[in-house]
Amino acid sequence: MDVVILIKQVPEIALIKVDETANEVVLPQGPGTVNPFDEFAVEEGLRLKEKHGGKCIVMSVGTDRTESALRNCLALGVDEAYLLSDEAFNGSDPQATGKILTAGLKKLATYDLVLAGKQAIDSDSAQVPGAVAAGLDIPQAMFVKKIESVADSKAVVYRTTEDGFDVVELNLPAVISVVKEINEPRLPSLKGKMAAKKKQITKWSASDLGLDGNEIGANSGTKTTKVAPPPPRPKGEIIEGDTPEEVADKLFSKLRDNQVI
Repeated sequence: MDVVILIKQVPEIALIKVDETANEVVLPQGPGTVNPFDEFAVEEGLRLKEKHGGKCIVMSVGTDRTESALRNCLALGVDEAYLLSDEAFNGSDPQATGKILTAGLKKLATYDLVLAGKQAIDSDSAQVPGAVAAGLDIPQAMFVKKIESVADSKAVVYRTTEDGFDVVELNLPAVISVVKEINEPRLPSLKGKMAAKKKQITKWSASDLGLDGNEIGANSGTKTTKVAPPPPRPKGEIIEGDTPEEVADKLFSKLRDNQVI
């Protein structure tokens, strides 16, 4: 069973700054890290490989800096890594990124399952997995907390909902995005890290994927009109009193006055 995991290299969120004058987000220097939600997808792919055999493959859209994220996955036991990189991809919105990854998967051709984290922590759009499934015209299940079984070209998964979960059966190949409840990601071994340094990362450009720049990169459908940091939180109120009972009475009165209770 061949599993492809779609990952994204994300910056350290705490170091991101907003330049309102230039109307842009200023990303920190450095290689960044694997999107945390994607780490659960990588772990699930490795578990499926260990149970059913086959290959575990990672694929990402990015720049040369993204190689570090791909090698982190290789260090965990992933077999192959593909980097989709081209200046024409710069500035791609989630739908455009989905189109690029779709082209990469079509070129790869052979896979049984595509996994991804439920969303990236830098954009929080949660659009890419669904866009890939639509581009490939294959079944999808988003926000999956458990893969119950994979057999006979079908997968049974638990898909989270607001009220609990649904049990869904999918024909394979399919796209599945996962939530953090699905597993506990492993850590790389020293041997894995050393081996990852020597593994080759396959790079595909826009021309390799048959993309001409239409609806990707600067030609994405989404346009940014304004960039601004979130408003600061209002200051909280400290309730004081001589005794805990007095503080509790004051808190109760305030909650009642505001019709909270």
